[in-house]
Amino acid sequence: MREVLRKLLQRKLAVIGGAVILVLVVAAALAPWITPYAPEEQYFDGLTLEGAPLPPNEKYWLGTDLLGRDLLSRLIYGARTSLIIGIVANGIAVVFGTLLGVTAGFVGGWVGAAIMRFTDLMMAFPALLLAIALAAIFKPSLWIVAMVIAMVNWVQIARVIYTQTTALVEQEYIEACRSLGARWGRILFFHIVPHLLPTVLVWATLGIATTVLLEATLSFLGIGVQPPTPSWGNIIFESQTYFTTAPWLVFFPGVAIVTLALSFNLLGDALRDILDPTQRGRA
Repeated sequence: MREVLRKLLQRKLAVIGGAVILVLVVAAALAPWITPYAPEEQYFDGLTLEGAPLPPNEKYWLGTDLLGRDLLSRLIYGARTSLIIGIVANGIAVVFGTLLGVTAGFVGGWVGAAIMRFTDLMMAFPALLLAIALAAIFKPSLWIVAMVIAMVNWVQIARVIYTQTTALVEQEYIEACRSLGARWGRILFFHIVPHLLPTVLVWATLGIATTVLLEATLSFLGIGVQPPTPSWGNIIFESQTYFTTAPWLVFFPGVAIVTLALSFNLLGDALRDILDPTQRGRA
């Protein structure tokens, strides 16, 4: 672990991505104490005399939205929403996909074939359309959105883990363990799962970026996290009609989404280069 951390610190882009993630996580955790205003409070001086949002100024640093609410405070609370959904949804997807992939690859036979055919069936549907359909069926909320995203994001990790597990099961050292009388539990947890951990770790990092983008898309379409709970996606959704007259309402949450996704991608790419033997020496 220390060796991985040392190599990560040698990569500038990974350090920048990790630093941005750390800042956003701290800001989200301390949101009730660091936000200058309540995210749902509508202020009378937050609108112009004509009822239009205020641009960034000395009182409202990032301006106000169409209801006179402080945009900076809503973005900080929106970071909490995006991170919760990103971590929870991606965590469930990685765990579920890993379990199915390992089971299919290790057990094989009709069980593995059935699991993989179900995985192929899920992969046949576009992830966004499937997420929209599921979100439309259930009443949108923070945890429902997280579960919906997890239900459409597990298929990729399941396919990757299945391929790696199948290759590991056919290795000679696994056959040697079996010939020596090793039980299946020992073979699985001591000789197969440790080889899968680097892949799982990389997917757990890179998948958060995809999850955050999908959550923002669903919220932008109006079937994600519902107001008044702030989310970067629904902030853009609420403000899309003010794109030309108040561009800061779309620009700042858009930059936040791109920054968070890019930071996790930079960190995930660095972990892949460090942990994947086939990638070593290519950086």
